[in-house]
Amino acid sequence: MKLPTVLYRYYERRLTKFLTRELPADKLPRHIGMMVDGNRRWAKLAGAPTAHGHQAGADNILQFLTWCEDLGIQAVTLYMLSTDNMKRSAEEIEQLIEVIANLLDRLGQTPERKIHPVGALELLPEHLSSKLCALADRSSDGTGLVVNMAVGYGGRREIVDAIREHLRTEAAEGKTAAQIADALDIDDISKYLYTRGQPDPDLVIRTSGEQRLSGFMTWQSAYSEFYFCEALWPDFRKVDFLRALRDYARRQRRFGS
Repeated sequence: MKLPTVLYRYYERRLTKFLTRELPADKLPRHIGMMVDGNRRWAKLAGAPTAHGHQAGADNILQFLTWCEDLGIQAVTLYMLSTDNMKRSAEEIEQLIEVIANLLDRLGQTPERKIHPVGALELLPEHLSSKLCALADRSSDGTGLVVNMAVGYGGRREIVDAIREHLRTEAAEGKTAAQIADALDIDDISKYLYTRGQPDPDLVIRTSGEQRLSGFMTWQSAYSEFYFCEALWPDFRKVDFLRALRDYARRQRRFGS
């Protein structure tokens, strides 16, 4: 191992310990939305196939979840595959689906975690949606970190699906369209979202330097804090995560202003 690498790792360990001590436990987010962006660019810079970048990103997700558990974070939503991403080439989507399926198998090896599907499962290949639902069923009694897998996810679609489910429920009770419209309020939408019953994300992190939400948790992120990191997702380190949390802890949150 080269000396600069040894020195950097020593520096990183010291910085990680310092940042961890500096974080006030009462100012950590309960729910983090994680936009794991930059896998394709990481692969391109490395001169590797795109699939290699997706696999490196999946490997880093497992580390990230461990960091969250160490800090007592309650819930994480991972933006894995959007409805827009599904328009990419059939070859890349097939490779990405395989990476996600493998990741689900690895997630299932930690029984304490509660895995929850977030997305339009009907858009996914049957084998992936079945695997995701089966893992969700097996982990439903998990008492540890809640891991929302946003696969086949789109924020606008989620809102449409929530409204559609609300309308069907109300219509089944014999209410007219006018009665449903007159009584509609914010809670009627929230209770049918994919993340129903969970707190909205306190903090949304996006890697790769992009500074937009790309339809991620459009409804739930109305009062979230945002943190944009330059690192591509496979290069996102624990020290980057701790810096995001430190930044969040220093902010004064304002709801509705």
